[in-house]
Amino acid sequence: MVLLKYLFRNIFRHKLRSTLTVLSVSVAVLSFCLLNTIITAWYAGVSASSSYRLIVRNAISLVFSLPLSYKEKIRQVKGVTYVAQGNWFGGIYIEEKNFFANFAVEPETFLRLYPEFIVKEEEKKAFLSDRKGCLVGRKLIERFGWKVGDIVVLRGTIFPGNWEFVIRGIYYGKDKNVDESQFLFHWDYLNETLKKFAPSRADQVGYYIVGIKNPEDSAVISKEIDSLFKNSYAETLTETEKAFQLSFITMTEAIVIAIKLVSFVVIGIILVVVANTMNMSVRERRGEYSILKMFGFSYTLITSIILGESLLIVLTGAVLGVIFTFPAVKVVGDILSVYFPVFILESKVIFESLMYSFVVGILSGIIPAIRSIRVDLSEGLRWNM
Repeated sequence: MVLLKYLFRNIFRHKLRSTLTVLSVSVAVLSFCLLNTIITAWYAGVSASSSYRLIVRNAISLVFSLPLSYKEKIRQVKGVTYVAQGNWFGGIYIEEKNFFANFAVEPETFLRLYPEFIVKEEEKKAFLSDRKGCLVGRKLIERFGWKVGDIVVLRGTIFPGNWEFVIRGIYYGKDKNVDESQFLFHWDYLNETLKKFAPSRADQVGYYIVGIKNPEDSAVISKEIDSLFKNSYAETLTETEKAFQLSFITMTEAIVIAIKLVSFVVIGIILVVVANTMNMSVRERRGEYSILKMFGFSYTLITSIILGESLLIVLTGAVLGVIFTFPAVKVVGDILSVYFPVFILESKVIFESLMYSFVVGILSGIIPAIRSIRVDLSEGLRWNM
């Protein structure tokens, strides 16, 4: 208790310097947490992936479609439970800045494949029974002020024209990492319209979502599905949902690496700032430490005082930084909601920031502590005079 009291007195001898150092640490920790939250958001789709789902797409590229006739053949593969077709629609609501993901899906099977999408039973029935109905995520409802029963018109880019939908239900994520900003509608509505106005594009599927009984059989099932369509004009590539999501991340891997590097640079900045503060503080009290040594206080105690002061400054700043991070994540998450639908501060990021802060606190105090111990007693006492 006496030691802690002594540490606080040492820290606040120079209130301005200590306060600025604490604030510098808190800003650095805040930056570290935000940067790592962005990385977590980048991988949100991967973490939300299920091992019970496979994605089947054209082997050349996702841009190329697959025939609707593949659906029944895939369903007959041993170990497959459900098969649902889907298309990326790419519709625009009013103007391009209102971007959100919108998909044409086979609704009933899709909802079975994604039990993490929670929909009220009456809304689910209304959605399934209305060919022009759509299911909208909670975040989109809040973003645009929509409500059940509203008519929404999307301007097609991949499929030209103005497409009218009726909001029949709102879905909520079962877990915090579920994307609640998607717009889902009936694949049959898209296909039947194409049959009328663009017959050559009808009965074409962007991808298939395949449910499987046992995740351990995913490799075998994937290989069997692909073998069904080998040497056909539209060969397939089947992979786990996680691998499918990771394929998009690899396209921007350089950005992710850059963000990680910057986050560690921030840790380096904390180390330099605190080390400089501790160096000045210990140099000013060199005489005091010599007096302590003269009265028989051990080197271990003196080292503990210096390291304790360093840790107290760093951890105080770190705790403040973590506290400031919560409202900051909310603000940044709202700003970047178009790009990162899932933007959550995870406990892992908080733990890492505190752990690195602890390490920085130790490293910042080690060199000044060693220097103070090595100072000759007579020289230290002369410094005090």
